[in-house]
Amino acid sequence: MENQIHAETEALQEELRQFKQEKEQIRQLVGQIGGKHQQKQEVALNIAFILVLIAPFLISLIHKFFAIGFAVDPFVSLEIGVLLVSLKIIWMMHKQAKVEHFQFWILNSIEFRLNDISKRLREIDKRTK
Repeated sequence: MENQIHAETEALQEELRQFKQEKEQIRQLVGQIGGKHQQKQEVALNIAFILVLIAPFLISLIHKFFAIGFAVDPFVSLEIGVLLVSLKIIWMMHKQAKVEHFQFWILNSIEFRLNDISKRLREIDKRTK
């Protein structure tokens, strides 16, 4: 009886170690996907994108109405805008792929745990019969 209790205690301690290990892996993964530090970088990058998109427009408006500064060809401004928007979309797709990978990893981990619990329940059911 005492050996059985000791074995169950060891099994529970091993499960606890595995849980802590998985918890640490999740923390590292979340850190790689983006925590508060990356959130600040994203805000700064978004502001930079907006400023670079608005700059040619404002320069051409100032030149057109006030004849100040140098003229920017409207097609060049449009091409720069399309390029920057395309880069932003590619960047957003990359970030979304990282999030989807993380979600898949979490769901896979949950499925593994459910299968393990189901297996244990079947074993308990067999023992009780």
